[in-house]
Amino acid sequence: MTETIPSEKIVLSTETSSLSNQKIAERKTIVYETRIDTTVIKVAAERLKVQLFARFGFLKPRPEEIRLISINKYYEPYMVISGKYFIDYYRKCAYTIKVDEKVLEVILLNHKLEPNRPQNRTTKDHNTITLQGEERLKNEIKASLILDKSGQEVPPKELPSAPSEKYPKKVLAALGTKEIAPNADLEVIRSKILKRPKDINRLVNELFEVTERAVIYVPRFRVLYKNVRTGEEKTVEFDGVTAERIQRTRQYAQFLQKLA
Repeated sequence: MTETIPSEKIVLSTETSSLSNQKIAERKTIVYETRIDTTVIKVAAERLKVQLFARFGFLKPRPEEIRLISINKYYEPYMVISGKYFIDYYRKCAYTIKVDEKVLEVILLNHKLEPNRPQNRTTKDHNTITLQGEERLKNEIKASLILDKSGQEVPPKELPSAPSEKYPKKVLAALGTKEIAPNADLEVIRSKILKRPKDINRLVNELFEVTERAVIYVPRFRVLYKNVRTGEEKTVEFDGVTAERIQRTRQYAQFLQKLA
């Protein structure tokens, strides 16, 4: 039942794309120190074990029917990434200007322009001239994201603060960890901010830059209980930094079990 996540290789992105310029920071590995002893976790879990197996909120088993099977430590990864996308470009444009119906030609910037005359002279449409040109635009989008291991954005309050281990790779290796996909965070932030305009005619400058990039591993404890009368098993999880119970939706719990 132990869930482990392997240490990652810190790599610089070599992905090629149509972007004229991109700067990708190296990804750091940070492992939070475990601040809570296993005994404290066991005491907290014992207070909840009957509640875990309660039915309809009031049908509860006897405490002696609920047995502790295991307490396993694992690390929950969170990806922290900040970046920006900047583009400076020209797009084609056309400006239509109304002119007096008696005007035969217009000279602008040493260019001679003949007005377009309406087909139906009975209408009140004016004669017009059309100026073809380009418009220059600049756009910048920034984002700072905290992602869980499935790539879903999570609120900052879900990630606690704690001192970090001096040798993170050794700590993770001791649990025989699985590796987070090297570019999972990059794919998410690209989808959030890299909004390339479709009307580019000429490109002046374009930059996709990731300024901060880290995976933070938070210690967690999963406690497994079994109802010896029915054979039913339940788990309860605690944060190894704050000792708070981890509440998960059923769908997310099922997703984690598939990854375990």
